[in-house]
Amino acid sequence: MVCLIGMGRRQDSGNTECESQCNELHENIPLAQTLACLRRVCICPKLGADLISDRWGIIMKIGVFSTFMSPIATADMVKDFGRRAEDIGLDSIWLGEHVVLFNEMEFPYPGSADGRIPVPEGGGLLDTVATFGMLAAVTEKVRFGTGIALIPQRNPIYTAKEFATLDWLTGGRMDLGTGVGWCKEEVIACGYEWETRGARCDEFLELFQKLWTEDEVTYHGKHVTVDKVRLDPKPVQSPHIPIIVGGYSKAAFDRAARFGAGWYGFNTDPAATADALALLDQSLDAAGRKRGDNFEIVITPPYKVDADMVRQYADIGVDRVVVQLGGQRPDQIAKRFDLLGDLVNVDA
Repeated sequence: MVCLIGMGRRQDSGNTECESQCNELHENIPLAQTLACLRRVCICPKLGADLISDRWGIIMKIGVFSTFMSPIATADMVKDFGRRAEDIGLDSIWLGEHVVLFNEMEFPYPGSADGRIPVPEGGGLLDTVATFGMLAAVTEKVRFGTGIALIPQRNPIYTAKEFATLDWLTGGRMDLGTGVGWCKEEVIACGYEWETRGARCDEFLELFQKLWTEDEVTYHGKHVTVDKVRLDPKPVQSPHIPIIVGGYSKAAFDRAARFGAGWYGFNTDPAATADALALLDQSLDAAGRKRGDNFEIVITPPYKVDADMVRQYADIGVDRVVVQLGGQRPDQIAKRFDLLGDLVNVDA
């Protein structure tokens, strides 16, 4: 498909013709109009981003992060959210997960003043896999990411299967953001030891890669063992679903360098991000890798974010900014989408 600016329609073509006509079509058109057209209309979103990058420089990918919560997040609300995200040209939708909550915890939640995850009375977080399935059913281009999947408390076989299936059904639109988690009680409730979660995470990620790329897998680790198993369908993406590793410890940076297609920082301003990237670079260098070499930086900023902050992230090498949604009442979502629409068009 090739977008015909100003004509409100699209023209059928193959990819080669699409590239040729898009280049000719967008040669002398203002940046803002081209951004709106390519991101909202063109059926080739990657091509559109490449064309813009080649001609004008870096264009930041803008996504949105949410933890959809009952009873506010109904089926209709989630579907409408997905459609609106795609309509304004968002790159991606990221969802956080917690399967059970606790009134008292040994380690408080780092994102709130009282140390508890803020949920509506009698509510909880929606399951990410099921929610991604609903979002995928009403969208065609927007990507989906976990921010983050709590890998050490998950069943590794089911997790590999669930996300391979999501990637298959979405046509290759999944990113698996991963982390070891901070809630000791939740890890224990899921049937695992708290102290071994880092080593367990490494084994599970290694097993994912094998299950997603090999016809038959035998794997003997300290925390998981499988013999001659087959897992299909395989992910659409090659070589497999991108693994985006979160966390700020040296172990997390090393894990990103070993397994990651990227690193994910949460609630981190540009200055703190720059400090973290310096440490990440040390781990990447030790692994013979570097940023930009099939390795992207994904950041969720603090709640208050603007165009200048997006440009600051771009200057230090961030590839994708995933903005916190915040409140989920209709008026709050509408106001946040206004901001997101503006950020999508920022020339970073």
